[in-house]
Amino acid sequence: MLNIILFGPPGSGKGTQATRLVDAYNLVHISTGDLFRSEMEAGTELGLQANQFMSRGELVPDEVTIGILRIKMLSHRDAHGFIFDGFPRTVPQAEALDQLLSMMDQQIDALIMLDVPEEEIVQRILLRGQNSSRPDDNDEEIVRTRYQVYVSKTSPIFHYYDQKGKAFKVSGVGTIDDIFHSICEEIDSLHV
Repeated sequence: MLNIILFGPPGSGKGTQATRLVDAYNLVHISTGDLFRSEMEAGTELGLQANQFMSRGELVPDEVTIGILRIKMLSHRDAHGFIFDGFPRTVPQAEALDQLLSMMDQQIDALIMLDVPEEEIVQRILLRGQNSSRPDDNDEEIVRTRYQVYVSKTSPIFHYYDQKGKAFKVSGVGTIDDIFHSICEEIDSLHV
């Protein structure tokens, strides 16, 4: 079993790289953002709750996120492992994820951070916003708020897993292939 957290600010390329890693390592991709958007499109109560927070660039409450994550993982009991994309976003969420995995006799093997500077992130998301249906990708103020939320609330997760010897940084600037190769080098160096 191989469980990886693909980590970095919004727009760092986590989704793009996760898709490639799913194929390379036969893993299940769990994107909390995709799960929330799916719920919003379906008009579920959870989706409506998530939308209230996401539309302001804020984090969805932990209990909602952990609940949906648990359901998703249990629906893939035969998986070779998971790539977590967009979760955890706070240290309490990381602790909750570790507890959830422990109950399933699993653990996080590595957190791989895509390191991308703020100005690059802002430009990427605004460019993405020109072609996406996400209105929050077209508002620079919301984009910068999301980045600041990442810096203040999410980036401490790197330290949390670094203390366990499980955190690795990879430059998220360069070609998609070069970034993918760097991520694979880190994964392949794990003794799992």
